[in-house]
Amino acid sequence: MSARYCTNSYLYLVKNSTIRLIVILATLSITGITITQLYWVRRAFDLKEAEFERTVTAALYNVAQQIYDINDTPPPSNNPVKQLSTNYFVVMVNNQLNARLLEFLLQTEFERRNIVVDFEYGIYDCTHEKIVYGNYVPLKSKQKNISNRLPQWSTQGYYFGVQFPNREAHIINQMGIWSFSSIVLLLVIVFFAYTLFVILKQKRLSEIQKDFINNMTHEFKTPISTIAVSAEVLKDPNIVNQPERLMNYTTIIEKENFRLKQQVERVLQMARLDKEDMGLKKESVEISHLIQEAIRNTSVALHEKRGKVREEFNHASIGIEVDKLHITNVLANLLDNAIKYCKGEPEITIKTSSHSKGVIVEVQDNGIGISAENYKRVFQKFYRVPTGNVHDVKGFGLGLSYVKTIIEAHGGTITLKSEVGKGSLFRFFLPV
Repeated sequence: MSARYCTNSYLYLVKNSTIRLIVILATLSITGITITQLYWVRRAFDLKEAEFERTVTAALYNVAQQIYDINDTPPPSNNPVKQLSTNYFVVMVNNQLNARLLEFLLQTEFERRNIVVDFEYGIYDCTHEKIVYGNYVPLKSKQKNISNRLPQWSTQGYYFGVQFPNREAHIINQMGIWSFSSIVLLLVIVFFAYTLFVILKQKRLSEIQKDFINNMTHEFKTPISTIAVSAEVLKDPNIVNQPERLMNYTTIIEKENFRLKQQVERVLQMARLDKEDMGLKKESVEISHLIQEAIRNTSVALHEKRGKVREEFNHASIGIEVDKLHITNVLANLLDNAIKYCKGEPEITIKTSSHSKGVIVEVQDNGIGISAENYKRVFQKFYRVPTGNVHDVKGFGLGLSYVKTIIEAHGGTITLKSEVGKGSLFRFFLPV
């Protein structure tokens, strides 16, 4: 038995280490590909940016040469085009400028060089240090909003500036293959993240189910062993001469058999819930009657720990339509948890109050409590709050999952408030 356990543990560790290795290698691969992609995209963007600046500079230089020819003025000895920032260029012309002609020349030159991007331009008077004209030209627009009343220039010293407000968008639009590859990489990363999430989730479920099977084996083994020992004692022919001893062992067998039956029933209940085959049979009942029935069902366990249940029912009669068996089991599960998870003598308070749309039931105990990080997880199937020893409290981790499923199947809700060492308060609502 121990050799088999060690083998299973070894295989489990190997499986875990294999999954961990696969996840690490896949993560490193994706990270490496992403860094490489970002590097080459940045390089491609820089190249396109440099190409854009060269093309714009060449286009503006040609425009300046055409203006010199039209005005019949000699061009300057140095390059008249200067780039002041990534998207702002100025061109010295030192002569009068016709705004309509300038816009036509700019549009023609840009379209010839495939610079299909919005731009805005302004004509500056260096002598008076002011803008004498400006306009915004939308992408591929032929409309000209130019005033016919242009100022008359009597002095030299003019230049025009051109700015591209959507330069980055234009450059990115020119990077077709790189944009496509980046989108594909993004999809791969999303798929990888989803796959990793599924793998880890399945791994977690596998661990939970393994713990459940181990726990169930332990829970079944104890009553079976007790029944086997009691049966051996009852096989003694002289036992009939000891009626008290006979009754004692008979009672033990009966109790352990009932305990086994309850455990099997809980597992079967959850199996039926998984198939969504609850088959709720609703009938009109008093909530107080169901609470008293649940208290009777847990009276033996309550008596063994010398516990007390205080009832604080609403004076008004609260009738609801629910599945009597399932709601009684819900209350019994909450009471059973309050009894099991109490180190001393259980003190349980059950309150009911009417609501405009239904009834509210509160079950408060003085148990060990639940930490805040376990609030949501306690309602998960097979989950059990760690208490040091896995088997110090009997159970499969199915009770609260069953409670939540049944309450929600009735259209209700359940909440938990708890503090470690001070007990828990379960509050659930059932609609009328």
